Amino acid sequence: MERFGQNVFNQSVMRERLPKGIYKNLKKTIDEGLPLDPSIADVVATAMKEWAVERGATHFTHWFQPMTGITAEKHDSFISPTDNGVLLDFSGKELVKGEPDASSFPSGGLRATFEARGYTAWDCTSPAFLKEEADVITLCIPTAFCSYTGEALDKKTPLLRSMEALSTQAVRVLKLFGNADVTRVISTVGAEQEYFLVDKSFYLERPDLMMAGRTLFGAMSSKGQEMEDHYFGTIKERVLSYMKEVNEELWKLGVTAKTQHNEVAPGQFELAPIFENTNIATDHNQMVMEVLKRVALRHDMVCLLHEKPFAGVNGSGKHNNWSMSSNDGQNLLEPGHTPHENAQFLTFLMATIKAVDTYAGLLRCSCANAGNDHRLGANEAPPAIISIFLGEQLSDIIDQIVAGVAKSSSLSGHMDVGVNTLPSLPKDATDRNRTSPFAFTGNKFEFRMLGSSFSISGPNIIINTIIAEALKEFADVLEKSTNFDADLDKLLQETAKKHQRVIFNGNNYSDEWVQEAAKRGLPNLPNTPEALKELVSKEALEVFAAHNVFSEKEVHARYEIMLEQYIKTLNIEALTMIDMANHSIIPAAIEYSTTVANSVNAITAVSSKLDVSTQKELLEELCDKVVSMTVNAKALEKALESAMNIADIEKQAAAFREEVFAKMLELRATGDVLEKIIAAKYWPLPTYREMLFVL
Repeated sequence: MERFGQNVFNQSVMRERLPKGIYKNLKKTIDEGLPLDPSIADVVATAMKEWAVERGATHFTHWFQPMTGITAEKHDSFISPTDNGVLLDFSGKELVKGEPDASSFPSGGLRATFEARGYTAWDCTSPAFLKEEADVITLCIPTAFCSYTGEALDKKTPLLRSMEALSTQAVRVLKLFGNADVTRVISTVGAEQEYFLVDKSFYLERPDLMMAGRTLFGAMSSKGQEMEDHYFGTIKERVLSYMKEVNEELWKLGVTAKTQHNEVAPGQFELAPIFENTNIATDHNQMVMEVLKRVALRHDMVCLLHEKPFAGVNGSGKHNNWSMSSNDGQNLLEPGHTPHENAQFLTFLMATIKAVDTYAGLLRCSCANAGNDHRLGANEAPPAIISIFLGEQLSDIIDQIVAGVAKSSSLSGHMDVGVNTLPSLPKDATDRNRTSPFAFTGNKFEFRMLGSSFSISGPNIIINTIIAEALKEFADVLEKSTNFDADLDKLLQETAKKHQRVIFNGNNYSDEWVQEAAKRGLPNLPNTPEALKELVSKEALEVFAAHNVFSEKEVHARYEIMLEQYIKTLNIEALTMIDMANHSIIPAAIEYSTTVANSVNAITAVSSKLDVSTQKELLEELCDKVVSMTVNAKALEKALESAMNIADIEKQAAAFREEVFAKMLELRATGDVLEKIIAAKYWPLPTYREMLFVL
């Protein structure tokens, strides 16, 4: 209790250290979204500095989230020169505004390289915190990042815009239900984080893990996850010690790390927090990823956040548990005991269904990157088709609404497991569906398509914006109503009929669903270049502009950045593969071939009657695969050179997907065969068996 949040300049600290009037002023901005009063900045800055210095901080930084997907920071000391030496100082101006160089961050054309100026702006709604690294303590101030010309260069600014848009439209709808006191609605998120751990010594011997975050070569070990013995299994001591330190670090930062367990694949684990305000949850998830990686090194391990670090075993995702809460304490996605009678819940539920169906392509786009392409559609994650799981109870209510009026709700009950000494278990009204990309799970939706390395900002910007649009359309109709109940029933029925196609409670992994989804007209966007086109569609540009989330210029900038990141990722992977093939695998194969050839000569020299057919067959296979690998490496080089010479970025991304990636698969296949036939003492890379099972 004493440790939780001890490194956070939270509201309890502010209440203690700020003058009462200043605290109330700042709290109104935080709680109600009112404009920040600039006159309070000096007082807040002084209190923040004194609190940080008392805990050993010597520097401060504006902590922001550029479009790299990770965080950025520039450290400045509190020292200011005086006639008598130095003093520790931190002004309101330094708190409110910073000026990092904007020229070297991705901007998608929003900034030219020679135009360096960019600004960071204090986000007082996300509390400042202390980062402890080695013996250095730094005061980190969450900030937005924008260009000199005012465009958002980060992931926080549009997220805050989308939250305001959602609040505006949700409040309109709530007031129609007679809630005169509600003034604000926030989206809430709990982001489950999956990750792998590998021994640091193995990591340092794998150029692919170091350069690309995933294994570009690697034959499956004799055992993978097929015995299903790792999932929720006993956590090994070394990992448990790591988890303990991770929790301690996160709790000090105010991150409500709640759940930890072994995941499906060997060497894979999960951490889950309690849900909170989406802006803070996004900041906290960045902290989670940083802490997971930093603490792993202290335990001589490396944390891998790539979506598919090991081919053939479960990849890593990030489940985004999303809901809406009003400032008077309501969870707007709480169905209650009789959801068929809960008109307000049904309205927000139907708005979500409408939004997901209408903007399915945008949701798919929000989870698109090179790493996630390895995962989406495999039997471990949702396919690239967006659908909603509602469960039996709510699906039945939707059917009733389509038919006329909802009159009943299937009830939950209790389950007797048949053992007298075991308790009767309360049973939910419906089962869960772990294959659905967008599943209702009691009082929230779980968006399961996010990759483990993602900032959760992008997907939540999309969710907030599209649901704001659906609520706006509802409010536009109902505010003109002269018979609210009748018009609401009609609106819900029309919406259910039009968008029921997106509801699917079955197995999303099955081939039958792919065929059924096509019949329903649901989009199937299997790879990143195809999915990203949705971002710049006419419908996307219009909905972003309507809610002031992105300007058209900001959208096109992000589209270009995401295509560039995809191309650069595959380029790095391809170059790394060529390097590994030419400098590690082929030389190892040649060395082993020489050993086998010498063995044949040595045995034959003793007696020509001795059978060396096995050695000769092995030598022939080795030589054949060395030739194949050399040919495949050259083919990859040629495809890479051709793709890099394409000027049009869309065509270039398509070439990387269709040509370069195909050649990478061919090269890997040959390398993985060589791993299986080359003697262990000659193989130059740590194997899957070592990396996945030695912790």
